[in-house]
Amino acid sequence: MRDDISGFTLLEVMVSLAIMAGVILTVLGSVNYHIGIIANERDNTTLTLLARTRIVELEQAPVKGEGTFAPLNPELTWKSDLLPTELPGLQKLVVKVKRSGNIREVTLVRYLAK
Repeated sequence: MRDDISGFTLLEVMVSLAIMAGVILTVLGSVNYHIGIIANERDNTTLTLLARTRIVELEQAPVKGEGTFAPLNPELTWKSDLLPTELPGLQKLVVKVKRSGNIREVTLVRYLAK
């Protein structure tokens, strides 16, 4: 019988598999976390761009109102308020855009001359 047999024992293989499983779970968790951040940032960017578009449209004829971005984005709603300011001759135009059923919203403010 030979005593110089090389190879791994079952215990060594099990330990290495446990280490690899831990590394893989950590990497998958990190990737999932970052994909969530990217999705949130994409959503914030969409809301901001749509709010900018709406505020530019409302600068031409500032009114108080609300609506949706149908047909392209029917789940997104907007609301505008025209508020007085302490300075005479200025009005505060506030536009809020949010996704239905979501607490996240984007609010843009523009001051307009009367």
